[in-house]
Amino acid sequence: MADHRVDVLIVGAGLSGIGTAYRIQERLPHLSYAVVEAREAIGGTWDLFRYPGVRSDSDIFTLAFPFRPWRGPDSIVEGGDIRDYLEDTARETGILDRTRFSTKVVSADWSSQDARWTVRVVTGPDAREETYEARWVSFCSGYYDYERPYDPAFAGVEDFQGALVHPQFWPGDLDCTGKRVVVIGSGATAITLVPALARDAAHVTMLQRTPSYVLAQPKTDVVGNAIRKALPPRAGHLTVRAKNTALQWGLYQACRRLPTQMASLLRKGAVAAVGSEAVVDEHFAPPYAPWDQRLCISPGGDLFQAVRDGSASVVTAHIDRFVENGVRLTDGRILEADVVVTATGLSLQLLGGATVSVDGAAVDPAQTYAYRATMLSGVPNLSFCIGYVNLSWTMRSDMTARLLCRILDRLDRSGADTVTPVMDGSPESRPLFDMDSGYIRRGEHLQPRAVASYPWAMKQNVVVDAWSTNRANLDDGLRWTSSRARRASGAQTGATA
Repeated sequence: MADHRVDVLIVGAGLSGIGTAYRIQERLPHLSYAVVEAREAIGGTWDLFRYPGVRSDSDIFTLAFPFRPWRGPDSIVEGGDIRDYLEDTARETGILDRTRFSTKVVSADWSSQDARWTVRVVTGPDAREETYEARWVSFCSGYYDYERPYDPAFAGVEDFQGALVHPQFWPGDLDCTGKRVVVIGSGATAITLVPALARDAAHVTMLQRTPSYVLAQPKTDVVGNAIRKALPPRAGHLTVRAKNTALQWGLYQACRRLPTQMASLLRKGAVAAVGSEAVVDEHFAPPYAPWDQRLCISPGGDLFQAVRDGSASVVTAHIDRFVENGVRLTDGRILEADVVVTATGLSLQLLGGATVSVDGAAVDPAQTYAYRATMLSGVPNLSFCIGYVNLSWTMRSDMTARLLCRILDRLDRSGADTVTPVMDGSPESRPLFDMDSGYIRRGEHLQPRAVASYPWAMKQNVVVDAWSTNRANLDDGLRWTSSRARRASGAQTGATA
């Protein structure tokens, strides 16, 4: 017998979970729901990451919820401010009262006979086992592993005599003041860490194998603030959100359609910020086109400024091994360090690491097709939530939450109790996340499949994606059934036999 029963069980209390809970209570207030969160606090990613300088790598107006205006002065904001915003949102909307912390989902099993999920969790400091029974499970747990980041397995790590840390587990008592720091990596985390550490460290070296495109962006949106001052809070927030979405969409489209020209523009910006063509050509000129991998943002050009004033430097090279006093490169150079930060990336993980089964048969997400990047083919009454790779996470997660509410409403009104995405045939497909970033490529074998056309597509184009998703025909790709009808049919078949 289940310990708890709800209509909808939401897994995760970060951006996606809070947004999904809000949309359900806004549009379907008669449904009961609960949020379970493995961590001890609201925030998801923004509660996990506590490294120096942690911030959004996109503007807050597109990252914030459309239903709750951001009221701060800056456009690029620090992680602590985002965490406070999420906690305040959950508290003000009553979502916090329905959230249970330190509760990790271990497994979920669907019973077609009962049209219910049985979800097993472990909760509390003693990892007590409990069960939830739910008509629907919504996994809002992101797409990477909170417990195990990517480990490149560098040779000689045990020989290093300094402090070795990963940004995902930043020690609260680590003081880098006056120390030599090497940050390994060239993605958003490294580009955030380097200027933050350079303020107090003796020197910071960003050691990268391959350069990234870096775009200096003002920390404050002057035009956006003028718009917000002229309009009521909600209208101002939505107007700036639309403006910034259009700008980001336009930048991405320009990079994909005119890669040579945009690479040239990005180079010119970097040269102007760093003050050296040689430095830019060696360390900020990737061998791939813009947005083949995510474009990194430097608020106010802080990374470029740190390189320009000498408090930080960039080395583009390959690592041979760690040594007692630092990192030895394949060309023989040794980068001496008191602290080495391995900003080497994430490990992909779907459904929060929980095992999922349908009538006792295990579900492998990689063997499924993603219905509108929201459900998995062959898996009833289950949704997941992911964001875009070229826009703020919330731009997609809110779209998913609104689509989910339409599906749940149809379930209530139609007399059906089960909805299952059904893919006919085996069309040519690709992984759901289509980008060359290392963590995405490493996790290709874990991803559900996507095809070129809706409803089995997710395009990294918010205009096209929103047009199709918001107007989705819920009979296209979805099968609506009733467990009562199935039981009656089974009983009739048995009597005949």
